[in-house]
Order: sequence, then C-alpha cells, then structure tokens
Amino acid sequence: MRKVASLAVLLLAMVILLSGCATRDWVRDLLGKKEVEIGERVDKVSGRVDEQGVQVKTLEGSLGDVRGRSDAALAKADGAFAKADGAFAKADGVDSRLSRLWGNRHKRKVADSMDVYFGFDQAELSDGTQTALLGLVKELQSNPGTTVELGGFTDPKGSRDYNYQLSQRRVEAVRRFLIEQGVEITRILSVGLGPLADRGVPDEKKRRVTVRLMVDQD
Repeated sequence: MRKVASLAVLLLAMVILLSGCATRDWVRDLLGKKEVEIGERVDKVSGRVDEQGVQVKTLEGSLGDVRGRSDAALAKADGAFAKADGAFAKADGVDSRLSRLWGNRHKRKVADSMDVYFGFDQAELSDGTQTALLGLVKELQSNPGTTVELGGFTDPKGSRDYNYQLSQRRVEAVRRFLIEQGVEITRILSVGLGPLADRGVPDEKKRRVTVRLMVDQD
C-alpha cells in the first residue's frame, strides 16, 4: 500500500511538473505571438504617423506658398493704393490751380488772339492750324506768366445739344495739341460755347476756336 501511495504521489508530482513546463512553454509562445502582433501594429501605426507627417509637411509648404502669394498681393495692393493716392493728390493740385486761374480771369488782359477754323462738322486740326499754334506755343514758353483761353463755336446748323458737343470737341483738339507741345494744363482754360447766331458772320467763320493769350494787368 505504501508503495502504491508513493507511486501515486510520484506520478502526481510528474504530472504537475510536466504540466508546469507545458504551461510555461504555452505562455512563452503566446507572449511571443503577442509581441509579434504588437510589433506589427506599432509598425503600421508608425507608418501612418509618417504618412501624416509627410501630409502635414506638404500642407505646411502649401500654406507657406499661399502666405507668400498673399503677402505679394498685399504689397502690390499697397503700391496701387499709394499710386492712387498720389494721382488723387496731383488731381487735387490741378483742380486748385485751375480754380485760382478761373477766379483771376477778370484780372488779366488779352495780349494776343487768333482763330482756329474747322470744316463743316469737323473737329480735327489741319496742318496749317498746327503750324500756327506752334507759334503760340513758343510765345507761351517764352513768357511763363501768360495763360491761354480757348472758346469753341459752331455754326447754327443741327441741334443745339450736338453743336455744344461739337464745340467742346474742337476746344479739346486745340487743348490736346498745346499740352502735347509742352504747355502746362494749368495754364489753359477751355470751354465749348455752342453755336454762334450772329447773322453778320458767315457760317465758315463760326466753325472755330478763339484762342486768346492772357497776361496780368499792370
């Protein structure tokens, strides 16, 4: 009986020992598999993180380009506003000078005058007219204190509104020529006065711009 009991105890001990070894091996295998799975998951997550990092860098680069373009656009806009401000300031200066010139027009006297004639329904300067105006330009350049007044007229044929427009076009033709020759815009006063109704003046003499050279009264 003792032998049987001892044998049973020995068998039980061997079973427990063998069972313990099997359990440790199983645990080791399980842990190994889990480590592999965890490693694969970590690798996948790392890959995704790397991809996200590349996307973030790409996005940052795109944002940098956008910022650069925005800064360039803002700088360009600032330059445009500065030019506009300069143009407005210059225009205000011209308006101020013209206002002073118009206000002092009665304090000046006629030093010389000439008539520039046009064809029927025409507002272009002929070669002869341009030559005559060049003499006026030289006189203006030689006398900085002089100014010029332009008054445009038409014959009475046609509607009154159209004739006012035509007289203004004729004035602008003379004014533009003087400016192109170097006469300052602030030294020129011009106005289209429409049709002349004077029956004593032939129609071909009514199609004109009267040019008057003005100087300060003594």
